[in-house]
Amino acid sequence: MSEEVRNLEPKVLWNHFEDLNAVPRPSKKEERVIEFIMNFGKNLGLHTERDEIGNILIKKPATPGHEHKMGVVLQSHLDMVHQKNSDTDFDFLTQGIQSFIDGEWVKAKGTTLGADNGIGVAAAMSVLSSKDIEHGPIESIFTIDEETGMTGAEHLTPNWVEGDILLNMDTEDEGELCIGCAGGVDTTVNFHYGLEHPSGTAFNINMTGLFGGHSGCDIHLQRANSNKLMARLLLKLMNECGIQISKFDGGSLRNAIPREAFATITIPTGKIDSCRAILVDFEGIVKNEFSKTDPNLKIEFVATDMPKSVANKADASKMINAIHAVRNGMYRMSNDFEDLVETSTNTSRVSMDDGHLKIDFLTRSSVDEAKWDLASQIESTFKLIGAEVEHAGSYPGWEPNPDSQILKVMRGIHEDYFKEKPIVNAVHAGLECGIISRTQPKLDMISFGPTIKNPHSPDEKVDIGTVDRFWGYLKKVLVEIPNKN
Repeated sequence: MSEEVRNLEPKVLWNHFEDLNAVPRPSKKEERVIEFIMNFGKNLGLHTERDEIGNILIKKPATPGHEHKMGVVLQSHLDMVHQKNSDTDFDFLTQGIQSFIDGEWVKAKGTTLGADNGIGVAAAMSVLSSKDIEHGPIESIFTIDEETGMTGAEHLTPNWVEGDILLNMDTEDEGELCIGCAGGVDTTVNFHYGLEHPSGTAFNINMTGLFGGHSGCDIHLQRANSNKLMARLLLKLMNECGIQISKFDGGSLRNAIPREAFATITIPTGKIDSCRAILVDFEGIVKNEFSKTDPNLKIEFVATDMPKSVANKADASKMINAIHAVRNGMYRMSNDFEDLVETSTNTSRVSMDDGHLKIDFLTRSSVDEAKWDLASQIESTFKLIGAEVEHAGSYPGWEPNPDSQILKVMRGIHEDYFKEKPIVNAVHAGLECGIISRTQPKLDMISFGPTIKNPHSPDEKVDIGTVDRFWGYLKKVLVEIPNKN
């Protein structure tokens, strides 16, 4: 925990954020943070309950004079993406996030920060614990497992809340009001390949230093994907030097652009110098190619012990060619919103070892049919080599409602508070609003938040000034929520 972060304004929000970040909270392992929030609500004397899957609902009565306002649901997710640099010694299951101030930003030491969606959680906690904020009836939903499937939102009890308006606090650009988002689907490829005895000399190829980032919000930046680059390099080495491949390990999470990839290869006798020259040349080419997006890209070529086995040449060729060929990144831009990606996919995770290849993809789109079409293209690519392909975890997008009442209210407050009009848009990322609307259909929904850069990567950071303004804006919105008809 950081005392300097705790002393930032607004202190109430930053202190709740630091308290939250002291609790390990990886997706699908939220038991400790669920207990933390349950105790938080009960200690305030507020109605606090959890559903079967682990979502939490805390209710706070209206302050005097505001009993007739429309009910507001504050919504945020408890889990965070756990990513760290390969040279960072950190255990996400036992350690709290180590935050620090760097100029105008709060960052974490070698790991993701958890501002996504910890700032939203801390804001809800601040409203619930406040004694001086005017507001109507408040309900706060804290969902689980947003980052790896949105299963918390998917399993919300129907009509669990009584409120009229939902404020999702999971958008990452100040000055924007989000009224729509992309849906997504997970695709998993499995392929069992033949093994043979290695020959020659063994080397590790280490590809590090890529920027990575959020596989939705950052996909338009066209940052390098370590898995695609490694496949490209391995294919070149196979074709020109006849290498054998023992291992390929790249990326970590479906929703993060992979930053690192590692491979173990064997090189035929007499081809080491040729391979080294190809690798040096390749590094120069891709560093130039991605000089603007990934200036710290680094490829190392290190001798290692001979592996026990390698993929047979025929299967190795099938696998690497398929990974090289499969679509990745932006696929289509939106016709409805300027500069918004409509459809994309991310070659998130590659694991090849001891006869088994597994590849994880996350495909996103604001158009459901386009989402499935791109996922089908991935399936077709790998069925050509005889792989098994499975699609799971599909979730819907959130269809924009430009006539939303809360949009009109928040647009007016924004113009008065910030002295400028907000940007009203949709995002190429998964928000829980689309899913929540199916079980809580009467809710009028909007999403907003402070500026967070590079979520889902160890370079994640949150703009301090925007957090202060986000908090001020939220308080004004709560005061000016309309009365019930």
